[in-house]
Amino acid sequence: MYDLVIRNGTVVDGSGLPRFRADVGIVDDRIAAVTRIRERGKEDIDATGHVVSPGFIDGHTHMDAQIFWDPLGSCSCWHGITTVIMGNCGFSLAPGTSEKRALTVRNLERAEDISASAMDAAIRWDWTTFRQYMEVIDRLPKAINYASNIGHSAMRTHVMGERAFEEEASAADMAAMEAELKDALDAGAIGFTTSMLHTHQTSDDRPVASLKANWEEIRHLVNAMGKSGHGVFELARDRRARSPDPAIRETSNGPLRALAVESGVPITFGIPPAGNGARDALNLLDSTAAAGGRMFGQTHSRGISQVLSFQGHLPYEHIPEWRELMAMSIPEKRAALAKAEFRKVLVDTASNAAYKSEGVQPSRQPDYRNMHVVLSAVLRNPTVAEVAAQRGVHPVEAILDMALETNFNQLFMQFSDLTKPQTDEEGLVTLKHPRTIMTFSDSGAHVSMIMDSSIHTHLLAYWVRERQAFSLEEAVRMITLAPALAWRMRDRGLVREGCIADLNIFDPDRIAPEMPVYVNDLPTGAQRLKQKSTGIMATIIGGKPAFLNGEHTGALNGRLLRSSPAGVQ
Repeated sequence: MYDLVIRNGTVVDGSGLPRFRADVGIVDDRIAAVTRIRERGKEDIDATGHVVSPGFIDGHTHMDAQIFWDPLGSCSCWHGITTVIMGNCGFSLAPGTSEKRALTVRNLERAEDISASAMDAAIRWDWTTFRQYMEVIDRLPKAINYASNIGHSAMRTHVMGERAFEEEASAADMAAMEAELKDALDAGAIGFTTSMLHTHQTSDDRPVASLKANWEEIRHLVNAMGKSGHGVFELARDRRARSPDPAIRETSNGPLRALAVESGVPITFGIPPAGNGARDALNLLDSTAAAGGRMFGQTHSRGISQVLSFQGHLPYEHIPEWRELMAMSIPEKRAALAKAEFRKVLVDTASNAAYKSEGVQPSRQPDYRNMHVVLSAVLRNPTVAEVAAQRGVHPVEAILDMALETNFNQLFMQFSDLTKPQTDEEGLVTLKHPRTIMTFSDSGAHVSMIMDSSIHTHLLAYWVRERQAFSLEEAVRMITLAPALAWRMRDRGLVREGCIADLNIFDPDRIAPEMPVYVNDLPTGAQRLKQKSTGIMATIIGGKPAFLNGEHTGALNGRLLRSSPAGVQ
């Protein structure tokens, strides 16, 4: 007898092949049949009018801390994500001792905007090695599946202590890091990650530990990884990769290509859809393959953005007059903005202030041509510049007016200077490249400033249904089998007999992200953005319905996935 039968659905099986009508029978945690099933199961779900697909896989998250206080894996769990990979950009919680946890946390706190107080309140530091950390994660209650990278900054900090933030590694340091890396891979780490991105800074305004590593250190560790026979190397690339000078870009691309060929290790990194270096990055993927290496890019269905509002963050928070306004109650804000003189001060100070030129942080330079008024979670939204022009006012005046009109609830999204909103052909070229994968949500990080856990439902709502740039079969493959193959996940990413029963049942005419809202549900009561979706009837994880119509069933069937030379399982 089947434990669960999903009846009358349209199967989009993840392969990219055409959809078909079938029932799906599940025994324990495996798909046992994809055919016409006449007998009843212990539990039946009627999927009439719905698509049955593999569960979605997100290869780039920072759930390392959140997993300790959130068994659901939100907000990913509400968007059909059944498996996430954490520990990206060199940031993991292990290796590291409890006594030196502050050094490890220092790397994550500011660079990934993960609250140190929340980590301190929720995490019981019961490990030293990455192997021990994996055992701790294995025992935690989980609604979704997790795989974990070992992060370079954590490993460097564990081996070198304070020196990790100040100097290059010695030969003894290198040997110790190599030993840590090999043991982590033997224990099941899915890969090794690092950051060369200069905007990744610590809470005390220093570069994170990996930024003090020279290329030879990274090369040595990746080659050691290659000898293990498994694992993916992920990195946040340095500024040279986005230089306006092609010769400078090649000084970044060339060594990375050579490392892929030399080590035999698959290499992956994020590729912005526009700006300097975007086309070069795509060419790098192809030239690496031609040279005998393996490399794939990580793309985004919307473009990396920062959510701004009076409830959360604004780019003007460092300006005294704006700090004064932000600290007021809503009635006080209304009264203050009724005064023309005060409004003029706000506009003038916002227009003349000094800002940071890049990165994801509240005080980044506002670009009103690239800052959008969030009226829809799916469709293209007007820019602040467009709204201001329509109203005949300064962009800051428009922001103040829209705040008043919405009781200070209006959300704005400012896209990174490196990533335009993907409503143009540049974004489509990046998404359609055969060596890119649509992932990169950063879930678990920047939780008060981004809403990118929804990029998978956004892909299906916007690029499939609204733009018709992809068939449903193509898009489902992009977020199921494609990442499963890239990270060598065995028995996942397909609706086939013998595969793990991680599945979604959704309405292709309705699936979409909902508008985000602010909640205060971190361990310390701190704020984050919460975004659910619509149109997903059920998410099945390990053969059990984990979410029905967006609500958790109580099932905690998620697992820690471990990598080995035979693949991830």
